[in-house]
Amino acid sequence: MTVELLVLLIVIVTALAFDFTNGFHDTANAMATSIATGALRPRAAVALSALLNLVGAFLSVAVAATVAKGIVRLDAVQGHDLLIIVFAGLVGGILWNLLTWLFGLPSSSSHALFGGLIGATLAALGWSGVIWAAGSDGVLTKIILPAVLAPIVAAMVSAIGTWLVYRITDKSDPGKREEGFRWGQIGSASLVSLAHGTNDAQKTMGVIFLALVAHGTLTKNAEMPLWVMAACAVAIAAGTYLGGWRIIRTLGKGLVEIESPQGLAAESASAAIILTSAHFGLPLSTTQTATGSILGTGIGKGAEVRWGVMGRMVVAWLCTLPLAGIAGAACWAIAHFIGGLPGVLVVFAILLALSAAIYLRSRRDPVDTSNVNEWPGHPPGVAVDAASGNGSAAAVGATTDAVAEPDRSNRSAQV
Repeated sequence: MTVELLVLLIVIVTALAFDFTNGFHDTANAMATSIATGALRPRAAVALSALLNLVGAFLSVAVAATVAKGIVRLDAVQGHDLLIIVFAGLVGGILWNLLTWLFGLPSSSSHALFGGLIGATLAALGWSGVIWAAGSDGVLTKIILPAVLAPIVAAMVSAIGTWLVYRITDKSDPGKREEGFRWGQIGSASLVSLAHGTNDAQKTMGVIFLALVAHGTLTKNAEMPLWVMAACAVAIAAGTYLGGWRIIRTLGKGLVEIESPQGLAAESASAAIILTSAHFGLPLSTTQTATGSILGTGIGKGAEVRWGVMGRMVVAWLCTLPLAGIAGAACWAIAHFIGGLPGVLVVFAILLALSAAIYLRSRRDPVDTSNVNEWPGHPPGVAVDAASGNGSAAAVGATTDAVAEPDRSNRSAQV
């Protein structure tokens, strides 16, 4: 086995590891509201999401083409140098994903990946090595603009949908309305999971494609190999099944107290926007889209929104590209300074060590299926003043009770 082939294998393994973290980091985008409202039990939710992520990964390669050909100027670098750039970018993306997962912040895995790749490319090639804007291609058009518009559009669509849902069902029996919309949520959450696989799994496909081009196995105009699609689909599905409960809790319970009609509106808006972006090859942040949709349900219903939690999310969004870029650039510098296979192995060892440290730190405050619907400091059944963050002794309405312990009369609507 040659050194170049060994480096290629390490890059592919790292790419699949990123895909795995993408899966558990972004499970909340599809399933947080369904778990919060009791439409789906936690384990059933992540299992369904994993299956549909697997299927969605095979539906299109438009986003993969954007990642593979729309960020780095392939004519400016090749061979081992391009492999190191891809590897360093992946490590930067993984570390940011793990760090934000530790703090329960639903930041964008897509932007973590892009930030890592851009940072490594800038360190290696300078400003000219990145495609910033080139007609309909480039970082500005394909990444920055969708990042700004996605949460705003999602919030608007979701707010309108929520307002309409409550107006139409205003005279309905609240119990029957909840039960009916819980069933509807199973379908809408499934659609978001399918859309997530169509959008996010392809980003790792594009990165592996870049590595194969760098190694000389493929040309930049080649078709996406089936084994790459299958490997990425399995990796993201496995990560999704792991859960990512810390972020699920933040989206499901931390931003807005969600009822089933709101959950259906949020998931429907997210799915429509994500599938549209995938069709046009836009590597949209599913996290920002889902968060905007959940925020929109609170606005559309006139419910309280925990703006402090939203503020922390926005800070994480703003920091993702630059901080993942710094991590990617630092990893490239270490690998380049040491040189060759030893440099790659040192960076890989750093990745393993930091990943282990983050995991061990997370075990001090575990979040799993037993407490995913409990917002810290506010036990189930206690109302929360979203503006002040203070709990009161008053009982929450029937919906919040159903979240903590679903009423037996509605168990037929649960999976």
